[in-house]
Amino acid sequence: MALRGLGVAVLLASACLAGVCGDEFSILRSPQSVVFRDGGWPIPGDRIPDVAALFMGFSIEEDLPWPGLAAGDLFHRPRAAVLVTVKGVDKLTLPAKGISYPIENAVPFSLDSVANTIHNLFSEETPVVLQLAPSEERVYMVGKANSVFEDLSVTLRQLRNRLFQDNSILSSLPLNSLSRNNEVDLLFLSELQVLWDIVTLLSRHKHLAKDHSPDLYSLELSGLEEIGKHYGEDSQQFKDASQILVDTLQKFADEMYNLYGGNAVVEMVAVKAFNSPLTRKTRSILQSSQSDTDNPYNLAYPYNYNYSVIFNIILWMMIGLALAVIVISYNLWNMDPGYDSIIYRMTNQKIRMD
Repeated sequence: MALRGLGVAVLLASACLAGVCGDEFSILRSPQSVVFRDGGWPIPGDRIPDVAALFMGFSIEEDLPWPGLAAGDLFHRPRAAVLVTVKGVDKLTLPAKGISYPIENAVPFSLDSVANTIHNLFSEETPVVLQLAPSEERVYMVGKANSVFEDLSVTLRQLRNRLFQDNSILSSLPLNSLSRNNEVDLLFLSELQVLWDIVTLLSRHKHLAKDHSPDLYSLELSGLEEIGKHYGEDSQQFKDASQILVDTLQKFADEMYNLYGGNAVVEMVAVKAFNSPLTRKTRSILQSSQSDTDNPYNLAYPYNYNYSVIFNIILWMMIGLALAVIVISYNLWNMDPGYDSIIYRMTNQKIRMD
């Protein structure tokens, strides 16, 4: 028994060293309609977007056998999903009300599938979709996000200029060992500034948080990773930056949660380093939708989101027509021409008069 227990411990230790259980997926805020169980079950890194799709009420291509997410209330879905990815650290000290799960095989992921689903299903309404990585100057906006976040700083030069304005976080945030004259520190602080600017700009359009279309926010922060590379993870600057980031993320989660009336899910992914780089496929407007080589047998698309709607319309229409034919046929078969039909009755009277 001792040898068996020692073998299990060695396997767990080797798995953690391999990066299987080092990173964390945390739930900062969630409504009562979305139930996350506190059990510490590991979540595969490539299935994190499926978690967001499921609690928003969307279907996924493959079932997710993860017990951390319960069914919840199917008739009250959250109005917004907010995911913040923090690179450079595998764990952040969160308050007691948060729930964390270890990430198994932390591979790069994106919420492009969820964003495409929202864009396809709610294209005629007012969804807000924002995907932003400030340090990489990568931004993607859909729907009303283009008008709401029109003044949001997205380039490195804009981020630096925003920090030195009068209403920036430098006037209220305790920097401790961080410096305003260091480019690495300014990059980290500019990402925090982006979080507060998102809250400020969204608060000016509160009506968008009360509509029926869901909103999606995906933010990627790598400033803490740069501080760890520059000063070292054992430095006081890294410790102060980690604490500032935790406090800012919790305030950001509370503000977003309150803006949506307590009907938003705020998630956080803390990852030390991804196992493989993320490759994104670029698309051109003039590019054809599908080439002949991809589908040589001219097969139909396997599934469409409108399939269930069309199926139910045709099914119940056929059932209704079948019942109508049966009822009409039964009444015609048992009809008495002399009493039930005015045509036969008038014809019979005319024959008698003649």
